[in-house]
Formats: sequence, C-alpha cells, structure tokens
Amino acid sequence: MAMDGKTDDDITRILEETRTIAVVGASQNPSRPVYGVMGFLIGRGYEVYPINPGLAGQELQGRTVYASLADVPAEIDMVDVFRNSEAAGDTIDEALALPVPPKTIWLQLGVINEAGFERAEAKGVKVVMDRCPAIEGPRLGV
Repeated sequence: MAMDGKTDDDITRILEETRTIAVVGASQNPSRPVYGVMGFLIGRGYEVYPINPGLAGQELQGRTVYASLADVPAEIDMVDVFRNSEAAGDTIDEALALPVPPKTIWLQLGVINEAGFERAEAKGVKVVMDRCPAIEGPRLGV
C-alpha cells in the first residue's frame, strides 16, 4: 500500500466517482506535465477547471482559467495539485475552506504534505499523494 494508504480499489473508486476536477497550477506551456495531464483528464470526459491566478480569465485547452478554487462556479469533486509539497498545504486549506469541500485532494508525483493530509482526512476528504491520475487511470483500466 502506498504512503497515502490508498489501495488500487480506492483509487479506482475515486477516479470512477469523480466528475469535476480543479487543476491547481495549470500551465499554458505544453512541455509542462500539468498540460498533458489536463489534456488527458479532459479527454477522459472529466469537467476540468484550470486554476492559475496569472492566467485567470484566459482560455486553456478550451477551458476558462480561474484565479482560485473559490472562483470555480461548480462543486469540485477533486482538486488535482501541481504545486510543490510545501505550497500544497495552502492549496489543501483553500480546498477545505470551500462551502462544499471536494471529495478528494490529489497531490501529484513528488508532492507529499503529511500535515495537509492529516487535516483533510480528519475532515472526511480523501487525499492521494505522490501519484498521477494519468498514470493510475490507465494502469487500473479506469
């Protein structure tokens, strides 16, 4: 079992039950991993909301970019975090402060924030750490 305590069945369930995903740290640079992952998620039929204060109001891969999670005009099932491990804690707190918190906070490969993990899981929000949905989905056939 991974450090986040999630089994393959847990990850499969998360990916199957998720409909809306906010991608924090979205980039317009096609060479950045976040760009490819966002395209993958859109291609899989998820409703994706890119988050990047520097690009707010612009279009990215056909989606409007928002400055913050609080600006997204829909309930978010999953927050996919492309920020460093330290900054991820702030993103976790921002997600937990939403009127309807997400079901899942997903920290990308190399992103680990134990304190944020504990805060979110204590509030009933699942946290996936150090994984990528564009790797886990195909691996698990989701």
